[in-house]
Amino acid sequence: MVWVIGNKGMLGTQICRTLKENKIECTGTDCDVSILDFSALEGFASGKDISFIVNCAAYTAVDKAESDVDFARALNADGPRNIARLAKKIGVPFLHISTDYVFDGSASSPISEDAPIKPIGVYGETKAEGEKSVQEETGDFYILRTAWLYGWSGKNFVYTMIRAMNMRDSVKVVNDQRGTPTNCVTLASVILKIIENRLAGKNVPNGIYHVTDLGEITWFDFTNEIKKEAADAGFLLNKDCVVNPCDTSEYPTPAKRPAYSVLDKSKIQKTLGISLPDWKESLKSFINSALFDKTRIE
Repeated sequence: MVWVIGNKGMLGTQICRTLKENKIECTGTDCDVSILDFSALEGFASGKDISFIVNCAAYTAVDKAESDVDFARALNADGPRNIARLAKKIGVPFLHISTDYVFDGSASSPISEDAPIKPIGVYGETKAEGEKSVQEETGDFYILRTAWLYGWSGKNFVYTMIRAMNMRDSVKVVNDQRGTPTNCVTLASVILKIIENRLAGKNVPNGIYHVTDLGEITWFDFTNEIKKEAADAGFLLNKDCVVNPCDTSEYPTPAKRPAYSVLDKSKIQKTLGISLPDWKESLKSFINSALFDKTRIE
């Protein structure tokens, strides 16, 4: 049985869906079992035939983290340490989700897993601490760094921008931050592949892996493609909405954003023998799916 922690979040919901679609038994917990309480985690695991643990729980409010440092550190560093400790105790692999925010954004070409980490904000700092915590507590770990994630469940950039374009005559979107939009389906499919291989007794080397869709664009580019696909799908009521580019400096936020967040995915593709999808392909699939939540764009 796979235990998905943070199963009610955007990614956790998709992972559970993907596992069930592929006939892999799973169970999930969210706030009902605190990752800050080792005894609670241990109590939940007791008596269950758990074979793999996936952690999606995290403090993800990037700007709020700047003033809520202790709680962000608790969820992003202390919590993963507890889960990794438990995974080692019961003898199962542990997969933990991390982020491109562990880097400072100064790169100019896709970032490899062994590039030096240098976070520029509290969120990135605490996620980096979480990676270290996991590696200190267990050797049987997988840390998957991802970026610009969106999914059918929960708030995300795609829903937000379609709703904004339906309500306004124009929107401004930053054009000086580069990265790769990533459909939760892509990340969940990679996690599925790792789990399937491990449950089948196949070797998947432990370590850190980068997982996003393929491609390199700005948020402005992303918005224009969202506009196109939403219009084609009949979701864009205001097709005359103008998307204007702007610089990050025009939208100051408490936390700095990495200017360049493109991750090198060659390691995970080679290890699993897979080809990740292009970001445009994933976006089209997302918007045209029956799972697309129209209530979130109204």
